[in-house]
This record gives sequence, C-alpha cells and structure tokens, in this order.
Amino acid sequence: FRVPTTQQRLTTTNIHPPTHTSSSFDNDATMASSYDRALTTFSPDGHLFQVEYAMEAVRKGTLAIGVRGANCLVVGVEKKSTAKLQDPRTVQKIVKLDEHVSLAYAGLTADARVLIDRARIECQSHRLTVEDGVTVEYIARYLAGIQQKYTQSGGVRPFGISTLIVGFDNDGQGAPRLYQTDPSGTFSQWKATAIGKNSKTVQEFLEKNYEADMSVEQSVNLTLRALLEVIESGSKNMEVAVMHPGRTLERLNDEDLEALSKVIEDAKEKEKNKKNKGEA
Repeated sequence: FRVPTTQQRLTTTNIHPPTHTSSSFDNDATMASSYDRALTTFSPDGHLFQVEYAMEAVRKGTLAIGVRGANCLVVGVEKKSTAKLQDPRTVQKIVKLDEHVSLAYAGLTADARVLIDRARIECQSHRLTVEDGVTVEYIARYLAGIQQKYTQSGGVRPFGISTLIVGFDNDGQGAPRLYQTDPSGTFSQWKATAIGKNSKTVQEFLEKNYEADMSVEQSVNLTLRALLEVIESGSKNMEVAVMHPGRTLERLNDEDLEALSKVIEDAKEKEKNKKNKGEA
C-alpha cells in the first residue's frame, strides 16, 4: 500500500472555486429593489430611498429663494413659462397662509397644494382657538410634522416638496422669520437660503453676498441678483414678493422687476468690461 503524493491528491480531487449562480444575483437584485420601494424599510447603510427620491424631486423643481432683511422678508421664485391661453394667476409659487405668514415652495405643485390647504386651516383654527395668529416657527413645525408622518407609514409616499415659510411673529409686529422644511420632516431657521434647481449655486452666491441688517432695497437687490445668476431669460420668468411688519404680502409688478433687472444686468456688464480692461 502506497500513500498518494500531494500532486496526485490535487489532480484526483475536484476543487472548484465558489461561484455565484444566477439565482443568487437575482436575490441580491430583489433585496436592493425591496429597500428601494419600501418606504418604511431602512437599507443596510441607513438610507430611506423614497425620502431621498422625494428630495431629488425638489432639486428638479423650479428655484425659490428667501432673504431676511433687518425689518423685511423677500421671496423670489422662478416661474415656468405658461401656455399662451393659460391664466398665469392660477399658477402661483408664493402664497399667503395668513395675513402675517407666507410660503414659497419647490417641487411637485400638487403636493404643495395639499400642504398649503392644511397650513391655512391650521392658521385659522389656531386664531379661533387662542385668538392670536400663529408664530412662524409654529406653522413651520406643523408642516414639518405632516411631512415627517409621510415618511414612516405604509401605503403612502413622502411629499415631493420643500417649503420656505416667511413672516413676522405677534400678528405681524414681531421680528422677521425665515424657515425651511424638507420632505424628510426637518425644519430649520435661516438668514437666506434657496431650494430647487441650481439651489447649490445660489446658496454659495448668498453666502458670499449676504450682509446682516439689510434694508428692503438691498434685500430685493440681493434676491434678484441671485435669481439672475441662474435664470437666463431675465425678469420674464421670475416672481418676487416683499413682506413688511404689519402688512400683507406685496408682489413686485412686471415693470418694476424689468427695471431692477436691467440695472443689475448693466452693472454686471460694466464690471465685466472693467475687469477685461484691467487684464489687458
């Protein structure tokens, strides 16, 4: 009897490396798909994909900007061009919630309509119950709470919008406030911020040019300059509104927007020419 050598054992034994069968790959794809589609299930790395997709819907929505001045609030939005026979008043991205609180949004318009209606009802209910208007933080927290509920329940989907809530506390006599809510249900207070398409570029512009305690004229100017950074069609596709203490939302008319935009564009052109001459 002879003991086989190592070489003989290797050649006579079938050694095959482990391989993935088609069924194992199918199982992996099914598992990824389940995390992708299920709202209430976290992925292994801690993501809720449906919430992230809702935030992507916001990033693809039209731009909205909020700027807080010393004693004013300015909101600017990019408007989509309407059809020739469509009434443009039926498509508004800046709306009043109460006499002293307003809202702008980026994302799905139908989702925004539902949240706006619920916010308006809450404002009126609060006034009837305690005989005072809501604070801006209260209504921002309320909307964020609704958005958060739609991230942890089966059979629903998250709201595909972010909102900018602006207003004055104490029924319009308090300090100006600017809040932002997101599809995840978070809310935060800002001095100036942007949501929607190209919001990252505009946010960087605001960080460089924002100054504390700006006047109404300075706040409007900053908002228009930020909008013109990413809107090439000029004032035709933008809407700007201003809030003052004790007064309701005031929208700038098309003539004022056109005049202010022209001044800003002329100043940018002069600065560009001056820079080119300096380099030459």
